[in-house]
Amino acid sequence: MLIEIVKSKIHRVTVTEANLNYIGSITIDEDLLDAANLIPNEKVSIVNNNNGERFETYIIKGERGSGVICLNGAAARRAQPGDIIIIMSYALMDFEEAKTFKPAVVFPNTETNKLV
Repeated sequence: MLIEIVKSKIHRVTVTEANLNYIGSITIDEDLLDAANLIPNEKVSIVNNNNGERFETYIIKGERGSGVICLNGAAARRAQPGDIIIIMSYALMDFEEAKTFKPAVVFPNTETNKLV
């Protein structure tokens, strides 16, 4: 049996931009992607702590060290710059493997979106 569990999580980052006139996605600083074991085009779930919105999109790699968290396209309607969000990805795993799997979870500084 396969179950879906959290693979990666970026906990509490601040939205820096919202670009409605772009093809959908979320742009994430490459340092955060590496730390959270995420890759471009990976599907992610996003939770907005400010308004309770929950939605899915895919990742675009942002400039390393920039702290960028930019919602693009329709996702830009779900959060505003300054909102605090949580970004998560999931993986399918065998039930026994999932019992011992440890997700990559990062806790960046919410003012700079940089790793502490």
